[in-house]
Amino acid sequence: MDKNKKVLNAGFDPQDFDGEDKPHSNCAIFGIYDHPQAAVLTYYGLHSQQHRGQEASGICTSEKLQNNKYRFNIHKGHGIALNVFANKNILGNMLKGNAAIGHNRYSTTGGSDSRSNIQPFKVNFKEGHMALSHNGNFTNTKQLRYRLQEEGTIFQTSTDSEIFLHLIAKSKEKELIDKILEAARTVTGAYSIILLTDDKLFAIRDPYAVRPLSMAKLGNSFVFASETCAFDIINAEYVRDLKAGEVIQIDEEVIKSGEVKSFFIDKKPETKHCIFEYIYFSRPDSTIFGNTVDKVRRKLGKNLSIEKPAPKANIEDKKVVVISVPDSSNTAALGYVTETIKKNPYVKLELGLIRSHYIGRTFIQPGQDNREIKVKSKFNTVKSVLKGRIVVIVDDSIVRGTTAKQLVKLVKEAGPKEIHLRITSPPIISPCYYGMDFPSKEELIANQCEQDLEKIREYLDVDSVEYLSIEKTHESVPQGVNKNGENIGYCDACFSGNYPIPIEEIDKNEFEG
Repeated sequence: MDKNKKVLNAGFDPQDFDGEDKPHSNCAIFGIYDHPQAAVLTYYGLHSQQHRGQEASGICTSEKLQNNKYRFNIHKGHGIALNVFANKNILGNMLKGNAAIGHNRYSTTGGSDSRSNIQPFKVNFKEGHMALSHNGNFTNTKQLRYRLQEEGTIFQTSTDSEIFLHLIAKSKEKELIDKILEAARTVTGAYSIILLTDDKLFAIRDPYAVRPLSMAKLGNSFVFASETCAFDIINAEYVRDLKAGEVIQIDEEVIKSGEVKSFFIDKKPETKHCIFEYIYFSRPDSTIFGNTVDKVRRKLGKNLSIEKPAPKANIEDKKVVVISVPDSSNTAALGYVTETIKKNPYVKLELGLIRSHYIGRTFIQPGQDNREIKVKSKFNTVKSVLKGRIVVIVDDSIVRGTTAKQLVKLVKEAGPKEIHLRITSPPIISPCYYGMDFPSKEELIANQCEQDLEKIREYLDVDSVEYLSIEKTHESVPQGVNKNGENIGYCDACFSGNYPIPIEEIDKNEFEG
């Protein structure tokens, strides 16, 4: 046990709770073409996707002037969209134009504090204006950045996203679409990109379709977003996901005909969807990779119940109480209970944890007493539900284990008889290089505890802890052929260590300074 404690304390403080020990997606993107309220609708699209990034938000519009020239208007800043665009004058007067793109940021490359790293990025080049919103990571960033620097390129940011703009600007291809395709064939990795030029909008998805990107219609206008919940808020009608390696061009000709112009980066695309989008990232009311997130999460919960059932209760124990860690685990907990009660009727779903949605990220200073306040300011227990009961906590994942440990401590204060932890994903053993901000391999609790469940159980101080197997995880997500006629495949590198796209190890702040 002493040895285990030493291992767990290597590299991080297990008592340090920042309120969100979860993997983070690195952004949400949104784009709309041919709408008089493009900026306003983009704001609502970003607002609905705020869960994908809270560090910064921005919108860029293309405004056609009376002399038939174009002006790009841009506003961006640190914080959530609600705060960045709080001044009504920004959306009402500053961001004029019938086309717009937007971005919510969570940084995976480039410092989070630098204003220069906030997207959309706007540049002027020989074709006119161009702006970019990017979700994901390029995995040959070092190679391309050093090459471009040797060729005389001057970088204004420390992010990988800027590389794509430079590749387009330096391309010797004549047509803009060919410049974009050349850039897309030069970068590797997992990415969804929306590009805005003077009179065109481009939506781009990598050849593995790792990150989600969907298309919708709002009247004659075309809309693109990371998640379909962004379409619902503006009453746009979902059309389809972009295909793997697809580049869609929207222009005036497309608006008149209603038929998009479609091009492909790779003639033989292979889907490797991020399986964690289903497990944690995406909103349950979104459709990603052609399927409803809520439905998949319920199946994850059902399979977890089959594979790792809740403990049996005696008559004197009343009922076993199943609670979720809100909000991402809510629907998985529903699936878990639905399946469990088929064989174990002494089980019921309860609201045992209440989450505050108004907690700030940094308002509490470090210190032991304050660390406990941090978790309590975000979560509180319904003590009457938990006292004297056998409690099963359903959660989607454990990363460092710091949040889970603090939550268990909080639940213990309510006086349960037993606490059992059930996780709707396998142990996370590897970092992600495709757009998720996972910690280093050494910081992951599964590795800290040598993937020994007993060590993890002791560290978390629970009566049992069980994970969904990688086999059952894959069984829970859609398989076969999707609506685009593509064979469905998944990236599960964070669970298996098998990376489908070549990777390079890079520090988040590699190019700062």
